[in-house]
Amino acid sequence: MRHGKKINHLGRTSSHRSAMLSNMASSLILHKRITTTVAKAKALRKYIEPLLTKSKLDNTHSRRTVFSYLQNKDSVKILFDEVSQKIATRPGGYTRIIKLENRLGDNAEMCMMELVDYNTLLLTEKPAKRTRRSRRGKGKNTTTEVTPVIESKEAES
Repeated sequence: MRHGKKINHLGRTSSHRSAMLSNMASSLILHKRITTTVAKAKALRKYIEPLLTKSKLDNTHSRRTVFSYLQNKDSVKILFDEVSQKIATRPGGYTRIIKLENRLGDNAEMCMMELVDYNTLLLTEKPAKRTRRSRRGKGKNTTTEVTPVIESKEAES
């Protein structure tokens, strides 16, 4: 039984799992969006959210700590220069998992994982919704009475 075991081993050894999560985190930071399985995305969320929180404070210690996890200078530079500026006001929840269709080969549940502040489609302002009408006044607002215009014969002549 797996009572109290919170880590998903993903069918890999510890070193393979840490290398895979490090590579996936670097790819997510560099490309802002990756496609993977749902299980890997949930494991990656637990791995990368603390790193994103640590990137809010830009000092040597936090850079070295994040580099020890990512092992990629380019992704650390982008994380501290670009990404941390966008997530500075966000209190948490930096990633979003959007489920996709199952994979054709093995029917695995696939998803798209993205950084929340980089989705330009969802960040655009939506038009204001119209106010909701009450059900009681349904007939009053929808029907308009048209008064017939009676023309007199004097106006025609």
